[in-house]
Amino acid sequence: MLLSLTDLDSNLLQCLGVFVSFVLTFILTAKLKKYLPQDQGRAFAVDGAKSAGKARGAGIIFILVFAICALLFTDITLEYVIYIVLVTAEMVTGYLDDRSDKPWGELIKGVLDFVIALIASITYVYFNGTIVFLSFIGASIEIPAVLFVILSVILIWTAINVTNCSDGVDGLSASLVIATLSGFYFIAEVLNNSDIFFNEQIPVFVAALLAYLWFNANPSTALMGDAGSRAMGIFIAIAALESGSPLLYIPLSIVLILDGGLGLVKVSLIRLFKIYILKNIRTPLHDQTRKNMGWSNTQVVFRFTILQIVVCLMTYYLVLL
Repeated sequence: MLLSLTDLDSNLLQCLGVFVSFVLTFILTAKLKKYLPQDQGRAFAVDGAKSAGKARGAGIIFILVFAICALLFTDITLEYVIYIVLVTAEMVTGYLDDRSDKPWGELIKGVLDFVIALIASITYVYFNGTIVFLSFIGASIEIPAVLFVILSVILIWTAINVTNCSDGVDGLSASLVIATLSGFYFIAEVLNNSDIFFNEQIPVFVAALLAYLWFNANPSTALMGDAGSRAMGIFIAIAALESGSPLLYIPLSIVLILDGGLGLVKVSLIRLFKIYILKNIRTPLHDQTRKNMGWSNTQVVFRFTILQIVVCLMTYYLVLL
């Protein structure tokens, strides 16, 4: 099929956006990581002391590069401007925590996450309505607006926090997020979703993550910190909403959910109800595999990412049915 001149210009602009996103993130990370706050190590994480002294908060670089490139090189609408601002806001809250001498309390971070999630949810409903496509059965349902907002806030809050909790091994969270976003990208094609979020913004975001991974590959010289992990979480949640089939978040992020989410469930049950589960399993699961199963960091990254890719491929074909 021949491309029109307009299509050609658009494709070249998108190609340039991906290129600039990768190159600019690479150059800025290399030049600016020495100015980032230093990691203090994590007392209860496996090999947490090895992170001490490394540049932390590199998420501020790749998220800002993404935001600039998305505004310059993608077809932008008011809805997407709001999303970019919210992703950036989540990054800022994470970065301020990264550079703080005393880590922010869970209450402060929880409230900030809630406010950002609420704005994102209301924005989505305003521009898109509340019809949800159940992709596995090919049916659609319309959810009352208030209920939709409540459910989508839960989705966004969950995505932010499980992604954040999964950031504990060099290269792991970024690799899993790339697999997840790639799954959304290709399934959007199956669902005939020509939304510019999938066609243009996801590739720009992934390009920035790939450049960051250059420095985060084991042994890393830069860590994304909360500035990166929390922003990645809300970006994934927005992808799930924009797909029109938010339940796809579960299979396309299943490794992130299990790795980071089990720890949240475990701690919440203990604190709220004094219920002790998974006593013999370390959480996040990447600590279980390293400490109790003897996996190396490289094995954790490859094996977790392989599992996520397999589930993404299975989801792709199930959606085709």
